[in-house]
Amino acid sequence: MSGSSIARAGLLLAVLWLPGSAAQAATSPFTAMAGSWSGGGVIDTSDGGRERLRCRAAYDVGAAGTQLRLNLRCASDSYTFDLASDVQYRGGAISGSWSEASRNASGSISGRAAGDRIEASATGPTFSAALSLTTRGRRQTVSIRPEGTNIRAVSLALDRR
Repeated sequence: MSGSSIARAGLLLAVLWLPGSAAQAATSPFTAMAGSWSGGGVIDTSDGGRERLRCRAAYDVGAAGTQLRLNLRCASDSYTFDLASDVQYRGGAISGSWSEASRNASGSISGRAAGDRIEASATGPTFSAALSLTTRGRRQTVSIRPEGTNIRAVSLALDRR
């Protein structure tokens, strides 16, 4: 499993976390995301490997809930990644960009948000993945399904700090 593949998967995580429009901010799943989160999960590889991750995330929600800035740091015994994303929410649609500093990778994200769930696609020049994120109370679950890498899946559970 290459470090850049893990970094790309982590980048996709960051891009998922997005806020709601001004009119919908009170009911948007994104406004519930503001603040600091921590937790962990696993990376599953195509060769049957599995490695534990430890993560910390910070979500800054702005513009009455229509914009989100995410900073996410995750580490395992073998890998670290440091990603950021800026995302906008308009009428149920999300769009924005992500970047991973340690590997100089970046791309775009787009998808839909409804209720407490986000479904999105993150893409870059050499990476793409499907993303799902659910926020319920003080708990977030994240699932990333990359394509074209040796990473089969990334699963995270984060708790509000």
